[in-house]
Amino acid sequence: MKLVHQINLAFGLSLALILSITAVLIHYVLLDHFIGAQKSDLKTLSAAMSATLSQAEENVTPAMIQDMGTLQNVNGVALDPSKTTSGAVLDVASAIPAGYAGVEAIVTDPNGKVLTGPLPLNATSLKATDSSFSAVTPALLQEAKPVTSSLQELWNGKDGRYVMNVSAIPQGTLTLLTPMSKIKAIEQALLGRLVLVIFIVGAILFLLSLFITKKLIQPLMNLKQELKKVKERHFTDVQLVRAGGEIGAVAQTVYEMAGELNRFNQVQKQFFQNASHELKTPLMSIAGYAEGIRDGVFEGESVRTGLDVILEESGRLGKIVTEMTLLAKLDSEEDIFKPSEVSLNELLSEMAERVNPLLVKKNLKLRIDCPDNKALVIMADRDKLLQALLNIVTNAARYAKEYIHITGSIEKGKVELTVTDDGPGFPQELLPTLFHRFVKGKDGESGLGLAIARAIVERCGGLIQAANLQEGGAIITFGFPVSKGI
Repeated sequence: MKLVHQINLAFGLSLALILSITAVLIHYVLLDHFIGAQKSDLKTLSAAMSATLSQAEENVTPAMIQDMGTLQNVNGVALDPSKTTSGAVLDVASAIPAGYAGVEAIVTDPNGKVLTGPLPLNATSLKATDSSFSAVTPALLQEAKPVTSSLQELWNGKDGRYVMNVSAIPQGTLTLLTPMSKIKAIEQALLGRLVLVIFIVGAILFLLSLFITKKLIQPLMNLKQELKKVKERHFTDVQLVRAGGEIGAVAQTVYEMAGELNRFNQVQKQFFQNASHELKTPLMSIAGYAEGIRDGVFEGESVRTGLDVILEESGRLGKIVTEMTLLAKLDSEEDIFKPSEVSLNELLSEMAERVNPLLVKKNLKLRIDCPDNKALVIMADRDKLLQALLNIVTNAARYAKEYIHITGSIEKGKVELTVTDDGPGFPQELLPTLFHRFVKGKDGESGLGLAIARAIVERCGGLIQAANLQEGGAIITFGFPVSKGI
């Protein structure tokens, strides 16, 4: 499955789960809210009815009771005035305001007998679908009856079909009831509208997610095409994919990687071209003189000269192969480099001894200015760094006229070493690629010495740079971090 479909499916399932949980929570929150509101309304209504019934109780006099004579209930059945608390029929239905439709009132005396109001049916006879007590025929009792089990269950809070409020009045106890089915009908109607709105919003969000996902995935799809170009080694055809965030950072890295791979590919091609040229030249000389000696072309002293050339070119060929092997190891092998603390003074002294025969042969002077400072210690492979210095100084001796000057110091928390000479300096066109492989000047040998020096210095954590002095001559600068043990 494609990533875009995976993201859309995951988002859709997450959205459906969130909406479902939201709908369930809203259902219970609305139900609790309506029940609480209904209880609050019943409590307010109960207080108002208690005040009304209390006032009616105070206004009833014995003369009024005598004048009333025989009382009749709404069904025409005679009632005994002595059966009422005040001698008057309690008309609680008329005390309920018109705004409280569906609310039923039951009055019981202090002894627990029902005085007036419709009685709820038992739980076994009243269905949960009954909307109100209007299903029960309201009638005033011919005589006060004991409290039924249904009313007792309401008082005990065991009957969940009704919302109830019980309050004390002068006549006894006032119980107000309203059916839960009415509350649930209102809640479900409102919940239905809310769920419809939620799902409409969810659908809009899902469509929006499809659009956003496409916008997010499109750069990845473009990046995939660019990576295919890298795989096929078409480095120059790789384009930068414009995107934001982490995807943009990855795209930028891929673009830069393609550039580095292209540069490396070009360097490798140039390396093999130069290597084949450098190897072919001595091989041609060796082969030419060997064939001449074999065929008798060279005689007498010419034979010895030819053998000298063969030996010289063989040595040169062996040196090139050794340097190429060393460069390959420096680039790929970790075990070849064994760093340790190296004193710069001791290293320069050993280097001077090694290069002294060449300096004497060319009649050059070497001056070393390096203070006897214990801080001039760096972490490096001693033998490899010595070889890098010998390569640099040997190269300087090839072009210097009278002297070579080496200085060591600590600059800005780093050990700095400079090698200068009074020669003609580096050709300006060679400076950008001076430390590349097989790049050499007019009198250069293999073109690998400076490349080896750079590889060694960089493996030591240092930096090597080359420039020309204004007064003439060349300068090569080494920069190394100070050893942490100092």
